[in-house]
Parts: sequence; structure tokens; C-alpha cells
Amino acid sequence: MRVLVATDAIGALSSLRAGQIIASGWARESVLVVPVGEAGGGFVSAFGDQLGVRLELWAAGTATVTWAEHGGVAVLGGTDQALVSDVENRSSVVLGQALSRLLAELRPRKVYLDLGGWAVADAGAGLLAALGAVADRPLDQGGAGLVGITQVDLGSAQAALGQAELIGVVPTAEKGRHLYGLRGITSMRRDAASTDPESILRQDTALQRFAALTAAEQGTKPGAGACGGLGFAVLALGGRLATGPAIGLGLAEAEAAISEAPGFLARGLDLVVTGCSIFDFATRGGGVLTTVAERASGSLSPCIAIAGEVIIGSREMRAMGIEAAYAVRETTRDQPDSGPVSEDELGDLARRVARSWTW
Repeated sequence: MRVLVATDAIGALSSLRAGQIIASGWARESVLVVPVGEAGGGFVSAFGDQLGVRLELWAAGTATVTWAEHGGVAVLGGTDQALVSDVENRSSVVLGQALSRLLAELRPRKVYLDLGGWAVADAGAGLLAALGAVADRPLDQGGAGLVGITQVDLGSAQAALGQAELIGVVPTAEKGRHLYGLRGITSMRRDAASTDPESILRQDTALQRFAALTAAEQGTKPGAGACGGLGFAVLALGGRLATGPAIGLGLAEAEAAISEAPGFLARGLDLVVTGCSIFDFATRGGGVLTTVAERASGSLSPCIAIAGEVIIGSREMRAMGIEAAYAVRETTRDQPDSGPVSEDELGDLARRVARSWTW
């Protein structure tokens, strides 16, 4: 029997560790564990685990940047804890500074840039400025600073990137997000209904103008509005966008093809096991679970889920391609002080589930 385990982090357990524990339930079978993660969540950690390298940390002002590099392939992500009252005034310049440093010091041939975790709405103007882009308006003052812009020059930013391939990693839910217009980042923001309509129009017009001056053909592409427009900055530099789960599964497929690992997702797989902390109706378990289920369905492989909690009906679950879902705990609401899912709890459940899914 051939089993693929590709799970999101479960509680405090990383994707890799949770996958290893789940795989122990099928100890006598041929099992492949693939660490996967979402942008802004566990992507950088999972990617580092997949490459077999340790993550490094950089402190950049109010931001914490995490990165790793192996064989000319680098991954970079982080979060900024700056206390700025509104998103229009937040800049992506810190992420750009970290990328600029990585390019200068490591000179990688490929960079996976995690765009999640940065609460901005500046279309990546700050990131581009940190790489060397110039304009007649400050590019490091957030989206609000783009009002009135008439000139943008990307020449130095493109030179800083050089020949490196840039892949922007976006959350699965944002891979089709638009930059401007009725479905743009300004109009679709949760607080847009309580914002002055004139302000919304002004900000949206500024984003559209910035995109037209920077890389007009990229401004209308799906995903340009991902992560506050950081997707657009990657596209403007000639890069491409992808989701964390798709990257993790794709890398594993390539490695399996090279090593001829038996029975990976593309063919000959008997069972796919995925998981997450909370499998509920609102989030559908997140991007990792939904992506793995889609891939399993495409290869006609049965897929089951193991989660800390399961709060979704069987009808909705099966519509996603999940045959069955198993919870470590009924609900944390009944055990508010029980703490995160432990390795022993997850292992016990995996062994019980495996007895029903082994043949």
C-alpha cells in the first residue's frame, strides 16, 4: 500500500512533524511525507524542511525576517509588527530591504518570496523602492503616498534582481485577487463600507495609476492584488505567482521523479492523508487541505483528513473530495484549558485511523 501524507501544521506541530507522526500510523506501508504550508503561515518553515536546511532570522526594524538557502534556491518571508493606524500608510519597504540584502549576499538563482504576513496596500511600491525603483512621489509611504504619482522607473530594481527567478508565494484564497477596480484591494477591504467613498476612489485611482506607470500589462492580471498588491510588484519585476501548497507538492513531485520514489501523487497512490488544526465550514481547512484534496481527486486517489477539530458536515466535506475526516478532539470549546494537540494524541488517532484505511 502506498500512502502520501501532506498536512498543514496541526496546533504547535509543524507540517513536517505532524506528517511524520501521522505517517507512523501506516508504519508498515510505503509512506511519503511532504511538508507543505500556506503563504504567511507555515510556508517558509515547510520549504526549509523540504530542502533539509535550517532557517535563519534577520531583525529588520519592527520586522522579523526568516530565510533559508540551498543550492542556489532561497526562500524568504516574515512579518512586520509596526504600529501604524491604517493600512494605507503601511509600506512594504522592509520586505524589499530584506530581499535586496538576500540578493546581494547570496546571489541565488531562484527566490521564493512569501508575500503573506505583510499588512500593506501599496501595490508593492515600498518593495520596489528598496530594490532601487524611483518615482516623482515617495514609494515608501504606503498606498496613500502614491496619490498624484506621474513617473516610475523600475530600471535599478530590475538590475538588482538580475537573472534570479522570482516566485511570489501568495495565500491560496488570494491567487485570483485583483489590484484595482470594483474587486480591487481598496474596494474589497473589510472596512471599505465604513470608509469615505471619496477616499476609496482616490486610493483606487492611485493604485491604477501606479500600475499603469510601472507595468500596465501586469496590473490587470489575477493575483496582482494578492497581499495588498505585493503580487503586482512580483509580476512587474518579471516574476510569477504561486501558492505554498502547490510549490511544496510540485517540488516533491520533481524529487520523486528524479529518485523514482514509488507511488507518488501522479500515479499509483493508494491513499492521501492531509490535515490541519481546524477543519470547519468557513475556511474548508485552509489552502493546504483544499489543494491536497484537489490533487488527490485529480489522480483518483482517496483522500482523508486528520485535524485537531472537525466542524464541517459530511456533505460539504465530500464535495471537496475528502472521504472522511477525523478529529483529535471533539471541540476545544468543551476543553478550553486542554492546550495544543500533543504528539501522543495525534499519534494515537493516526494509528486508529490507519486500521480502517489499510488494505
